Amino acid sequence: MTLLEQYYNKFNEEHRLSTRHGIVEFTTTLKYIHECIGDRVNLKILDLGAGTGRYSVALAKEGHSVTAVELVEKNRKVIESKHQKNVHIWPGNAMDLHFLDDDTFDITLIFGPMYHLHTEAERLKVFSEVKRVTKKNGYILVAYVMNEYSIIEYCFKKNKIRECIQNKSISEDFHTISDEKELYSYLRIEDLDSLNKKADLERVKIIAADGPSDYMRKELNAMDEEVFNLFIQYHLATCERPELLGASSHTVDILRNVTK
Repeated sequence: MTLLEQYYNKFNEEHRLSTRHGIVEFTTTLKYIHECIGDRVNLKILDLGAGTGRYSVALAKEGHSVTAVELVEKNRKVIESKHQKNVHIWPGNAMDLHFLDDDTFDITLIFGPMYHLHTEAERLKVFSEVKRVTKKNGYILVAYVMNEYSIIEYCFKKNKIRECIQNKSISEDFHTISDEKELYSYLRIEDLDSLNKKADLERVKIIAADGPSDYMRKELNAMDEEVFNLFIQYHLATCERPELLGASSHTVDILRNVTK
């Protein structure tokens, strides 16, 4: 069993997006998926790293045909337990989609796989496969976990900074150094820019999926519903602001597959 499978066999992924900070991420991301859908119906959508199917099921209920690819068996069983028609579940790795046909999907979601890849070559392999199976001019939405969130939340809030410097897990300019023995890798906006250029993908926009919410878990939980809804309104009004992107826990890069 891989490190990734061990982690997700213990982690409650289904619960994560139902927490207050998870609701912010889910609500925001779904809003931008709907922007990509527009007024189109019956789309074919690929959900890579589908987890327990929160996005897959929500989109299938809207009438779209969703192919959910998930590496972890425990998560696939959760999707299956929801008995949602129009969700087609495959075991698989985002770097190898040989079981999917070319030019099939109107929209591809990559929400999870990039968190756990440690080299540029691996990330570009995902993009190569995704470009193959996504229609020309189709949308590709990619989620990342961000470097500054890791530095602030782990190195400083948890007082691990001296340890990280000593074991050389961060660079002199405080960029995390990805290691295959670690579960997550963390990127900066310029890293995303470089990946897009090498993959020949066109950015439509980039958003802070959860903005400051991951830093504010306790405060969000203490809010009444009215104030929490106001926070979501605030976040939706500001999540495209460039000054907030890099420090968000997650970003979603919204791309077009313009070259085929």
